[in-house]
Order: sequence, then structure tokens, then C-alpha cells
Amino acid sequence: MSELQHESNQQELDQLSINALRFLAVDAVEKAKSGHPGAPLGCAPIAYLLYHKLMKHDPSDPKWIDRDRFILSNGHASALLYGALHLSGYNLPMSQLEQFRQWGSHTAGHPEYGETPGVEVTTGPLGQGFGMAVGIATAEKHLAAVYNRDTYNIVDHYTYVLCGDGDLMEGISHETASLAGTLGLGKLIVLYDDNLISLDGATDLSYTEDVTKRFEAYHWQVLSVADGNDLAAIEAAILAAKAETSKPTLIRVRTVIGYGSPKAGTNKVHGEALGAEAVKATKKNLGWPEDKSFYVPDAARANWDTIKLRGKDAKAAWEAEFAEYAKAYPEPAAQFDRTIKGQLEAGWEKKVPVFPTEKAVATRNAGQIVMNAIAGVVPELFGGAADLTASTKTIFKDSPSFHVDPAGRNVFFGVREFGMCAMVNGMAAHGGLIPFGSTFFVFSDYCRSAIRMAALMQVHSLFVFTHDSVGLGEDGPTHQPVEHLMSLRAIPQLTDFRPADANETAACWQLAVERKSASFMALSRQDLPVLDNEKYNVHAGVKHGAYALDSTGKDIILLAAGSEVELILKAAAELKAIGIGATVVSMPSFKIFDEQTAEYKASLLPEATPKIAIEAGATMGWYKYVGHNGAVIGIDHFGASAPGPIVMEKFGISVSNVVEHAKKLLKK
Repeated sequence: MSELQHESNQQELDQLSINALRFLAVDAVEKAKSGHPGAPLGCAPIAYLLYHKLMKHDPSDPKWIDRDRFILSNGHASALLYGALHLSGYNLPMSQLEQFRQWGSHTAGHPEYGETPGVEVTTGPLGQGFGMAVGIATAEKHLAAVYNRDTYNIVDHYTYVLCGDGDLMEGISHETASLAGTLGLGKLIVLYDDNLISLDGATDLSYTEDVTKRFEAYHWQVLSVADGNDLAAIEAAILAAKAETSKPTLIRVRTVIGYGSPKAGTNKVHGEALGAEAVKATKKNLGWPEDKSFYVPDAARANWDTIKLRGKDAKAAWEAEFAEYAKAYPEPAAQFDRTIKGQLEAGWEKKVPVFPTEKAVATRNAGQIVMNAIAGVVPELFGGAADLTASTKTIFKDSPSFHVDPAGRNVFFGVREFGMCAMVNGMAAHGGLIPFGSTFFVFSDYCRSAIRMAALMQVHSLFVFTHDSVGLGEDGPTHQPVEHLMSLRAIPQLTDFRPADANETAACWQLAVERKSASFMALSRQDLPVLDNEKYNVHAGVKHGAYALDSTGKDIILLAAGSEVELILKAAAELKAIGIGATVVSMPSFKIFDEQTAEYKASLLPEATPKIAIEAGATMGWYKYVGHNGAVIGIDHFGASAPGPIVMEKFGISVSNVVEHAKKLLKK
């Protein structure tokens, strides 16, 4: 066979394999009667090139740590990803594609992390996949700097993103693209599906900026491919992207949405099934059997199957290299192996400090002390703040900054709260790190969608929020969180921590590190008296989410979290002086308390005993604990600008108000 014939045959095989991918997506959407066929038809050549030829991945081991990552930021094109995973040999059989978007399937409407082998992160809310990919690339760069030695590049992989116009419209992509350029993430490659169509119509309805100039201004390399079906041009652009090691790359690929269909190039092919007649016409246009569904020709199947052997070979070569690396550098190899497996160093918790009671400490300051105390035994702890490091106290004192030295553990995210939290999620999904991001609690509103995604994915993301109530004072209602605690406590699978003092803060940090799930901390700006760890058995109590500091009084139960625990301790003393016995309960975590046995919860909060809860925030969530015969003192309105103690007093967050409520409740 001549070289020309071979090239022609390969081109035919490539086209056959691409069309197999296209029509698996079309058929899946058509059978489900819902979904997005347009992007799969237009972007199948990109996915084919990546999965079949250019990406380093082993379908038999989707969690191999040194694999290249592919992030489908425009997650509505999920049928494209599922088809590529199936054809590549991941454990996603054809029966799953046939059950696209159906109850109990592993092929949800948008890709879900942990649900489908080969899906790196949950995507769908546009822009977040882009942001998480920046976090993944950050994790890769940091781990490479920490662990690679001499000729041993045990961390050496790329992060590929497929995104659309909607991703690049969302503000989060601006935030994280800007930071990616600043950090020089040279192994981040974004392929932009530039098809000129959004759901409402042509993109020029709302999107006329020069994307190329924007990304060049962010210090990205920007390349363009004029035809999304030109495999050679796309491959050349990706290779050029890999050759640029100091900058991330955006490859702008002009595609045709719904390529081959009667609705091609229109918004009608974006978000709904083509319909039976249009499916037939599309198959006819692209030379595909019109009467076959979920069909993969043998030649296309064999071509896609070559990935399996290449993937196994690549992984085997890496394992051999790692074995040699472990011999040469046993300590970093052992640490790498441990952190990738998500295991903590044996005995690490012994470094968690116990605070003396002599001096009051703001819980944000206690958090910094804890972080630095455990830094040496939890080297995988990595993160920073959204331009508030000095205020949130989230910095490792003995580590350089990541932007100066990639081995450094301090990340300066800038004023990019949403982007920061999405990046944290990407770092957590990457593996090998326990990442955190920090800002003022009131700005958790900017972060909420990313926090929700962390909980949905059940990744080990930590969010550290300070200035947790109206007690922060003079900055006023714009900066005083009121509804935020209850709002975040309402997110399923998210662990809340609002510690009452320095020792509860230490215990909360320990649990946040150990639980391997998404969590947030709400920490105080103001100093708080330190609970006697030995007297109250604080560290043990926090593990139950709620525990009694004083259980001698049986007339009434006082509950609080955070800075208000100080108030109920004082209120109990005043009530005792007038003959009312109060049990004092600190509740640093609703989520953890709700996980306890029914027996424990009933013993701590017996139903018949009247209860009062107090918190400097929205009241609604407390009623499930105080019951029908209880009362809640809180703030169901915005704050005010004044010194913190005055604001608290004026809004009824006071000892006297607790005492008055108790007397009224008991009619004494």
C-alpha cells in the first residue's frame, strides 16, 4: 500500500470513528427525547483527537494519578463525553448510553463526578468546569514542583478543557482565566467551541467582544483553527499549545453547531432532540445507516480500541519510573503515595494544639495557629485567600507563595471569590491535596454555586470564612452576614463548623481534615474566651456536633453556636442565681449532630425540656432543635454600622435577653 493510499485510508477511518461518536450522541439524545445534540455533532473531531490520539489516559484505570484530564465545561454536551468514554473502553457499556438521562443510569444529563468512570468533575453550571480546570492545572504544577526530581517527572500531565461561548460569558471564566495567566499554567489547554450560536440565537445578540484579545491580555497564548473538521489543524494547534510551557493556551476552533443536520448552524439544534426525520436526514448527509441506532462499525470500534493498549503501556511506563523514583527518593515517594490515596500521616492529630484559658482569642486567629501547627504533618494542605490573607489569617508562615515558587503552599487568589472556590474544587478533584479557600463570610454569596458543587461532588474542599456575624461591627450591613449560616447549612452533604472558641476551632479543623468531604468554617473577628478543654472535654464533644458544657440544670436547655456560646454560659449562671437550672449546649455543627444516633440526640436534647437557641443570624434553622415549646433568639433583618458589642446588644444578642426569654418560657 502506498503512503498516499494509507493516508487516505486513515482519513476514512478517522471520519468513520468520528461519525460513530457523533451518532452515539445523537441516538442517545433522540431516545431520551431530551438533551443537546448540537455540540456533539460539531465537536466530535476534537473529542476524537484528544481521546484517541493525544491524551495520556488508561481507560482501565480512570484514577491513574498521572493521566491527562479532560474537562467538559459545557456540560450540556454530555452525550459527546459519554460516547468518547464508551468508545475509549471505560466501564460505560452501550446499555448506559441507551439509558441517557434516565433514572438510575450512569449517564446523567450533565456529567457527574463519582457517578461515571472518566468524568473528572461535575459540570453543567457554565464556567465552573473552566474554573475547576484552572484548579486542576494549579494542583499539577504544585505537585510537580514538590515531587519531581532530576529526570523523574512523576507528575507530568495536561489539563484539557472543552468550553463554549456560555462558559466564556460567565464571570467565573474571567476570574480564573486571569489568574491562570498570572500563574503561568503552561499545561492548561482550553479548546473553545466557537460556533457563533447560543441558546437564544446568534451570539452577537449578547457577545461581541474580541475573545482573542481578552485572553492575550490575560497572558494566554491564543491559537485559531478555521475549520472544526480539520483534524490536522486541530492537532497542530494542540501540539503548539503543549510546546508553550510558560502560558496557558486557548485554541479557538470555528465549528458548526449541529454539523450535518438540517438544523446546522442554528439555535434550534442546541438544546433539544433533533426529531426522527432530522435524525434520518443527518445520517444520510454524513453517510451513516439511517435505520441503525447506537451503531458502531467494526472498523471504527477496532480503531477506538487501540487506545486501551496505548493507555496500559503509558501507565506501565509510569509505574516503572515511579518504582525507580521510590528507590532513589523513598521519603517523597512515600508521601506522594500516601497523599494520592487520601491517607493522613499516622499520628498527625497529635499536632493539633490545645489552647490555654488565660487569654481570649478570635477564632480566626486560632485557625491560623492550628493551620501552622499541623502544616508539617499535613503537607497536602494547600490554599489561600481572596486578597484577605491578613484578615482571614490563612497563610503558612514557613512556606513561600505559589506564584513565586510553585512548591509553595500559599496561593494568592486575588479578589476572585467564586473563581477561588471553583479552583479549590478542581484541586480537590485532582487528588494529592487538601485545598482551602478563604474570604469574609458575607462574600460566601459570591462562592455559593461553587460551594454547592463541592458538596454535590463530595470532594475534600475546605472553605474558611471569617468575620462571621454582625459582631464584626463598623463595616456595617454590607459586610455583616445574617442569612449566610442557614443558607449554607441548607446545602446537602456540606459540613458546617461554627466553633465557640479556640479549642473548638482546633477540633473543627481536625474534623475538617479527617472527614474528606466538603466543609466550611465560620470564624469570628472578635476575641472570645477560651473554653477549658479538660473541664468541658471540648475536642471529644465537637466530634458529636453538639455537646453539653454544663448539664446540671434540668429546667431548660440553652443552645448556641460560635460567639454566642459565651452568652449562654453567662445566662446559665444568672438563671442559677434565681433558681432556674439550665443545661448549656454548644452546637458547632448541625450536620455532624444530625449524623448522631437517635439515642445521643434524645439524651442531649430531651423533647420535654423547654429550649432556647441564640445565634447572631437567621433563626429559621434552629426550630427543628428547640421544638414547639421552645424559642429562638436571632437576627432576621440586616445589620448596622457600629462597634460590634453595641450592634449585638441592640439586636438582642445578649445575656439579659436570654434570661428574659427563659423566664417567660418557664413563666417565672
